[in-house]
Amino acid sequence: MSEAKKTRKKKKKDSQLVIRINSEERDHFVSLCDELDTSAAREIRRFIKGFLASNKTTD
Repeated sequence: MSEAKKTRKKKKKDSQLVIRINSEERDHFVSLCDELDTSAAREIRRFIKGFLASNKTTD
């Protein structure tokens, strides 16, 4: 198995984050994601990873 596949397996998605948003905004977001051939979950994960990276602190 390649090293990239091994790394991906270690980062199994095992948690959920529940957020409450306006249904109109949610529907527009999901629709736009569909148009862009992506998923809402993928885009939220991308946002979270970018947010964490840009706010990384050293301990």
